[in-house]
Amino acid sequence: MQKLKMRTPDFTDENIARIAELFPNCVTESRDESGVLKRAIDFDQLKQELFGSIVDGPVERYQLDWPGKREALLTANAPIAKTLRPRRDQSVDFDTTKNLFIEGDNLDALKLLQETYLGKVKMIYMDPPYNTGNDFVFQDNFAEDKDKYFHRSMQVDEEGNRLVANPDSNGRFHSDWLSMMYSRLKLARNLLSDDGIAVISIDENEHANIVKLGELVFGDQNFCGEIVWKNSSKNDQSYVSIQHEYFVVFVKDKQINKGEWLESKTGLTEIYQAFDGFRNKYGTNWSAIHDAALEWFNQFPPSNPIVDSKHYSWMDERGVYFPADISGPNDGQYVYDVIHPKTKEVCKPPASGWRYPQTTMLERIRDKRIHFGADHTTVPNNKVYLKDTEYQNLTSMKFVDGRAASKRLKTLFGEKVFTNPKDEYLLKDFFRAMGVKDDDIVLDFFAGSATTIEAVMRLNVEQGSRCRSILAQWPEDLNEAFKRAKGSTKKVTKNAIDYLNRKNLPQNVSELSKERIRLSGSKIRNEVGLNLLNLDIGFRVLKIDTSNMKDVYYSPDEQAQANLLDQIGNVKEDRTAEDLLFQVLLDWGVDLALPIMRETIQGKEVFSVDENALEACFDVGLNEDFVKELAKRKPLRAVFRDAGFASDDVKINVEQIFKLLSPETEVRSI
Repeated sequence: MQKLKMRTPDFTDENIARIAELFPNCVTESRDESGVLKRAIDFDQLKQELFGSIVDGPVERYQLDWPGKREALLTANAPIAKTLRPRRDQSVDFDTTKNLFIEGDNLDALKLLQETYLGKVKMIYMDPPYNTGNDFVFQDNFAEDKDKYFHRSMQVDEEGNRLVANPDSNGRFHSDWLSMMYSRLKLARNLLSDDGIAVISIDENEHANIVKLGELVFGDQNFCGEIVWKNSSKNDQSYVSIQHEYFVVFVKDKQINKGEWLESKTGLTEIYQAFDGFRNKYGTNWSAIHDAALEWFNQFPPSNPIVDSKHYSWMDERGVYFPADISGPNDGQYVYDVIHPKTKEVCKPPASGWRYPQTTMLERIRDKRIHFGADHTTVPNNKVYLKDTEYQNLTSMKFVDGRAASKRLKTLFGEKVFTNPKDEYLLKDFFRAMGVKDDDIVLDFFAGSATTIEAVMRLNVEQGSRCRSILAQWPEDLNEAFKRAKGSTKKVTKNAIDYLNRKNLPQNVSELSKERIRLSGSKIRNEVGLNLLNLDIGFRVLKIDTSNMKDVYYSPDEQAQANLLDQIGNVKEDRTAEDLLFQVLLDWGVDLALPIMRETIQGKEVFSVDENALEACFDVGLNEDFVKELAKRKPLRAVFRDAGFASDDVKINVEQIFKLLSPETEVRSI
């Protein structure tokens, strides 16, 4: 029976396979340090195939380079033998939710998700460390070759804390940050669907670098621009006071995602409410309503986006409108007299003639869709109604007070927990404008304050969608983080003391993230009440850990004879059947959010994933009657423990039983 590999893909081998498909004559064999023959690429031959396009040696070229770039690429490609272990006790609605919260190193998380979510994620939003000199970056010390790394990564993590401070005094200040981001962006791009979008939050310290790094990963032709978030009014910096942050936007492929992104105009609710008040006060006195509207708009400062709609200052029976130019596109194409309804005189015509033929103009006049001036001396205008133009192309400037999200979080927790969280309503509007809908997946592998999942929940409420979230967050101990940061700035130290004195708050970042999801989910549920009973406010917690399998599973030939008695079973003693199930789901590329049913058949525990997508039993002592009963269900996949059968005869007959009763089923063992 074929065994599952139970580790992440080796992307170097996959890249060699892709080259082999294009240039099979460039594939050869070479011996590694141990003398083992391995498939490799003949680069001299590949250069011949690409002659005329190749850049070699010290030739100058346009590229982003930094110390550690090659190691970062190795980091991205190296396989790991790790798994995701479910934590029902920390989850909400574990059996029904489609949302995932992965606790652990986000590099490992991205590798573990490759098989399952390859090409399935519509939106990747990330808010990485801003590299201000006080923040932390992941320490990815993978300069060793991938074989040694693979061997080591099956053991308990020997590196200790994976987050290290990156002070600006560090000679590799920018390089370490770029290396950290490069490996993660490369893996993240694989997960994007063909029309997928990546949005990266960043400040001025690494803004230029993240644009060039994104162009390196996604291709400069897929850079869509950036949105500037004016989020503060501080004036406490020398030279230029920075009062904004950036959202840098890329797509997977501009040929597929055409960027038809629309957003609703700012202040629509306020404008409609204001005009309702004017109508109640002045009735059909449209001139009085116009004067009141102008006065109302003038109360807002020029920086307020609502002022962009100031030209919508008129109203009639149909609603709010603005008088638009009615001149013709072609000079002199339509020339005729238009009579003013009050003075009965011929109105002043536009210089280039009318936009419409006379029959159309008369029809629009009868329908009261033409705006006339006080008399015939002014050119009439076309009425353009606000209700017909509520959406506009996504704009590059956003004016949202950055303090608002902090205040909402403080209200949610009852304490101040994050000093500068992203605004959930701002993200919600981005996701909607960029086309996140239906059951799309949104991934955030720097979860932080978990703003992303609340934004997705609110998006689902707003548009009735079933979008899902996948979040990843390193469980950074805040006590240790604050100790390492102590002394770097007075502000950080004060925040640390203030936070740690509040013992009722979670003491590590991932716990804080999970608590925010629980609180915001309950809040949203209370807000919508019975209107959206099927709204998903839960999340399934999965923790990254070493493989469930012992070393003998991966390298049976390397085990010492003295240890053979300990290797009778290939599963670690502290792992549960559900732990094994999730590693099987990862290996087989099955959606980790599918519903799971647990039942007992002939005294054996059986997991059914999404009804018949997969049947799994990891108990021992399985006989042929049990296997036959499972095969009669005709699952798409079936998996057993290699040592789980009552006898060798049963093990040998398993595949034959399935071929007879359910020939379409894939049968594997671990």
